[in-house]
Amino acid sequence: MIVSIIQKVLLVITIIGGINWLLIGIFDFNLVQYICMDNKVISRIIYSVVGIASIINIALLFLRNNHHIDEF
Repeated sequence: MIVSIIQKVLLVITIIGGINWLLIGIFDFNLVQYICMDNKVISRIIYSVVGIASIINIALLFLRNNHHIDEF
Protein backbone atom coordinates (compact mmCIF):
# COMPACT_ATOMS: atom_id res chain seq x y z
CA MET A 1 0.00 0.00 0.00
CA ILE A 2 2.69 2.52 1.03
CA VAL A 3 4.84 1.53 -1.96
CA SER A 4 1.91 2.21 -4.28
CA ILE A 5 1.42 5.67 -2.77
CA ILE A 6 5.13 6.45 -3.14
CA GLN A 7 5.02 5.28 -6.77
CA LYS A 8 2.08 7.57 -7.49
CA VAL A 9 3.75 10.56 -5.82
CA LEU A 10 6.93 9.97 -7.84
CA LEU A 11 4.87 9.68 -11.02
CA VAL A 12 3.08 12.97 -10.29
CA ILE A 13 6.43 14.71 -9.68
CA THR A 14 7.72 13.36 -13.00
CA ILE A 15 4.57 14.49 -14.82
CA ILE A 16 4.87 17.99 -13.34
CA GLY A 17 8.47 18.08 -14.55
CA GLY A 18 7.31 17.06 -18.02
CA ILE A 19 4.68 19.78 -18.03
CA ASN A 20 7.37 22.31 -17.09
CA TRP A 21 9.45 21.16 -20.08
CA LEU A 22 6.37 21.48 -22.30
CA LEU A 23 5.88 25.06 -21.12
CA ILE A 24 9.54 25.82 -21.81
CA GLY A 25 9.39 24.26 -25.26
CA ILE A 26 6.16 25.85 -26.45
CA PHE A 27 5.92 29.15 -24.59
CA ASP A 28 9.52 29.73 -23.43
CA PHE A 29 8.09 29.93 -19.88
CA ASN A 30 9.93 28.20 -17.03
CA LEU A 31 7.40 27.52 -14.26
CA VAL A 32 10.09 26.53 -11.73
CA GLN A 33 11.96 29.77 -12.27
CA TYR A 34 8.71 31.71 -11.98
CA ILE A 35 7.71 30.00 -8.71
CA CYS A 36 11.19 30.27 -7.19
CA MET A 37 11.63 33.90 -8.27
CA ASP A 38 15.07 33.13 -9.71
CA ASN A 39 16.34 31.56 -6.46
CA LYS A 40 18.95 29.21 -7.92
CA VAL A 41 19.26 27.00 -4.83
CA ILE A 42 15.55 26.21 -4.66
CA SER A 43 15.42 25.72 -8.45
CA ARG A 44 18.29 23.22 -8.30
CA ILE A 45 16.57 21.35 -5.48
CA ILE A 46 13.33 21.14 -7.47
CA TYR A 47 15.13 19.99 -10.62
CA SER A 48 17.07 17.41 -8.59
CA VAL A 49 13.89 16.02 -7.02
CA VAL A 50 12.23 15.74 -10.45
CA GLY A 51 15.32 14.04 -11.88
CA ILE A 52 15.56 11.56 -9.02
CA ALA A 53 11.84 10.80 -9.29
CA SER A 54 12.29 10.18 -13.02
CA ILE A 55 15.17 7.76 -12.45
CA ILE A 56 13.17 5.88 -9.82
CA ASN A 57 10.19 5.71 -12.21
CA ILE A 58 12.43 4.20 -14.90
CA ALA A 59 13.63 1.58 -12.41
CA LEU A 60 10.06 0.85 -11.32
CA LEU A 61 9.02 0.44 -14.94
CA PHE A 62 11.59 -2.28 -15.51
CA LEU A 63 10.91 -3.92 -12.15
CA ARG A 64 7.18 -3.95 -12.82
CA ASN A 65 7.80 -5.59 -16.20
CA ASN A 66 9.72 -8.32 -14.39
CA HIS A 67 6.84 -8.74 -11.90
CA HIS A 68 8.95 -7.84 -8.88
CA ILE A 69 6.51 -5.23 -7.64
CA ASP A 70 2.74 -4.96 -7.59
CA GLU A 71 0.81 -3.19 -10.29
CA PHE A 72 -0.88 0.13 -9.52
